[in-house]
Amino acid sequence: MAKIPLPSSSTPFMLEAGCDEAGRGCLAGPVCAAAVILPDGYTHPLLDDSKKLTEKQREELRPIIERDAVAWGVAMVDNNKIDEINILNASILAMHLALDKLDVTPGQIVVDGNRFKPYRDIPHQTVVKGDGKLGNIAAASILAKTHRDEFMRNAAKIYPGYNWEINKGYPTKDHRAAIARIGTTPLHRLTFKLI
Repeated sequence: MAKIPLPSSSTPFMLEAGCDEAGRGCLAGPVCAAAVILPDGYTHPLLDDSKKLTEKQREELRPIIERDAVAWGVAMVDNNKIDEINILNASILAMHLALDKLDVTPGQIVVDGNRFKPYRDIPHQTVVKGDGKLGNIAAASILAKTHRDEFMRNAAKIYPGYNWEINKGYPTKDHRAAIARIGTTPLHRLTFKLI
């Protein structure tokens, strides 16, 4: 698996936070975002877009990233807020909340995708497929995914029958069938097409 270095423009004097989210397409649960500042030039042989990794690899990397990062933050926006402001705005809000949790202020922000709203007065850049190009965004994608997966595994114990421990709230056939059979939970996004 390819190593993804930080861009050469990142220096100790221009700390760069990478941001990504997980759970945008789910029918239930929060959207989760992470912000990660990695040391200049940081690499790890497994570091890559979270979608290209196995669940075991992501879980292996999570404590490594949390240990090695200069700073990191994870935040969630719940399904009620998603229904209120829509999933795009909720995803951006979650990224802002994750940035709020950094104990170091970045000099710039790079965001996976093509949509973002300015955060404070910090310059930002969107990068399409950034989680496969930049190490700090890849790290953020892994933290967002693993923290959200943990939330959904715990939620599966409270609301059994939807197979969230496996599908994590995504619109799988079995998840939709469970909604049709037993109805919704307080964690379902009611503005989404559930069945």
